[in-house]
Amino acid sequence: MKFESFEEIMEYAISKEIEAARFYEDAGQQEQFSGSKGIFENFAKEERKHQSMLENFGKDNLEYYKVEKIPDLKRSDYLVDLKYEPGMTYADILRLAMKREEKAHNFYMDFGKQASKEEHRKLFEFLAQEEAKHKLKLETMLDDYLAPLGD
Repeated sequence: MKFESFEEIMEYAISKEIEAARFYEDAGQQEQFSGSKGIFENFAKEERKHQSMLENFGKDNLEYYKVEKIPDLKRSDYLVDLKYEPGMTYADILRLAMKREEKAHNFYMDFGKQASKEEHRKLFEFLAQEEAKHKLKLETMLDDYLAPLGD
């Protein structure tokens, strides 16, 4: 996807954060395991915070955000894209969510590397880190779920 301006990038990123929040809200409502429901609801809240951060860019002070290295289990690297369907298995919802977080992470990393302004770079690096945290949590949840099944 080609963007003509920073504003177009921001509009696209905001729309993707809104989409991600809705995905997690839907997954949380569908999910029958109460612990997972709460996790999906928390992911939705975090995606809404990212939306707010993007919408209020320039009003927030980015200096207090710390960028750190997040481990990557690389589970989603070997997955094909899935499409959400009502009634998906828990494992497939996790796989779909992992892949979505991987794409969001890559989007923010790519734009962070291309940013000409330091505050833009810092914003995108921070958001990439947030998506990497989500991906790690989802990969860990899938590992924990599949371990008793022999995976």
